[in-house]
Amino acid sequence: MLTPNASIFMPAVLTLTGIPGLESVQHWIGIPFCVMYFIAVFGNSLILGIIKYEHSLHKPMYIFLAMLGATDIALSTCILPKMLGIFWFHLPEISFAACLLQMWLIHSFQAIESGILLAMALDRYVAICDPLRHATVFSQQLLTHIGVGVTLRAAILIAPSILLIQCRLKLYRTTVISHTYCEHMAIVKLATEDIRVNKIYGLFVAFSILGFDIIFITLSYVQIFITVFQLPQKEARFKAFNTCIAHICVFLQFYLLAFFSFFTHRFGSHIPPYVHILLSNLYLLVPPFLNPIVYGVKTKQIRDHVLKIFSSKKPS
Repeated sequence: MLTPNASIFMPAVLTLTGIPGLESVQHWIGIPFCVMYFIAVFGNSLILGIIKYEHSLHKPMYIFLAMLGATDIALSTCILPKMLGIFWFHLPEISFAACLLQMWLIHSFQAIESGILLAMALDRYVAICDPLRHATVFSQQLLTHIGVGVTLRAAILIAPSILLIQCRLKLYRTTVISHTYCEHMAIVKLATEDIRVNKIYGLFVAFSILGFDIIFITLSYVQIFITVFQLPQKEARFKAFNTCIAHICVFLQFYLLAFFSFFTHRFGSHIPPYVHILLSNLYLLVPPFLNPIVYGVKTKQIRDHVLKIFSSKKPS
C-alpha cells in the first residue's frame, strides 16, 4: 500500500535482484555456485557419516567437526536454492516474512559457526597446553552444553534484529533488494525512517559474537604457539603444530571473509555493488565448500576413512 509521500507501507512481497550489473551473466555464475554447494553438502555429509559410525572418532575434536559440518550444510542450504531460483528461473520475489526468516537463519548459522570455531580452538588449547586434563574438562556434558549454548546465543541475539525491523520500520522507499539473499542491512536500508537503532544493534551483535570469538580464538592460538615452541623435541613440536593447521586455515578464511563483507557493506560505498555481493556470496559458500576439503586433507583419521571408503572394492 502506497502512502501519500509514495512510500510503501509494510510490503507483503520483496524482490531480490541478484547481482546488480551482472544480470546478463548470472546464469553462468550460478554454475560454480551450484558445484560448490553440492561439494559442500557431499563433503560435509561424508564427514558426518564417518564420525557418526566410527566409534574411535567420538572425541571432542571430531564432535565439534561434525557440528561444524551440520552448520555448514544448513547455512549454504539457506541461500543457494533461492539464489539459483533468481539466476536460472527468474523467480526474484520473496514474501516479507520469508525474507525475515531467511535473514534470521543465515545470521544465526553464521553465529553458531563462529561459536563452534571458538570451541574447537579451546579444545586444541587444552589438548596441547594441559593434555592430562583434556578428557576431564571436555566431558560429554560439556560438549552438550557448548552445542546448546552456541545455538541459543545465536538465536537470542539475532532475534531482536527481526523485531526491530517489524516494530520500528513501517515505511519503505522500495521493495527491491539489490542482493541475492535477505541480509540485515540490505533490508534495513530500504526503510525511509530513522535506522540508527537498527544499525547500532547490528554492530553490537557483530562485535559481541564475532569480536568476542575472534579475540579468544587468537589468545588460545597465541598460548598454543608459545607452548608448542617450548617443546624440547622438534618432532613433538611438528606433531602438535600439525594438529592445529586445519583449524587455523578454517579460522582465517571464515573471519577474513566475514569482516571484509561486514565492513564493505557498511562503509565501502566506493566499492562496486557487484563486488560486494559476489564477496558476500563467497563468504557464505566458500567455508562450507572448503572446510571438508581442509579437514579431509589435514586430519589423518578423517583422510584414512575417506580413502578406505573409496578404495574398498566389493567382492566379485
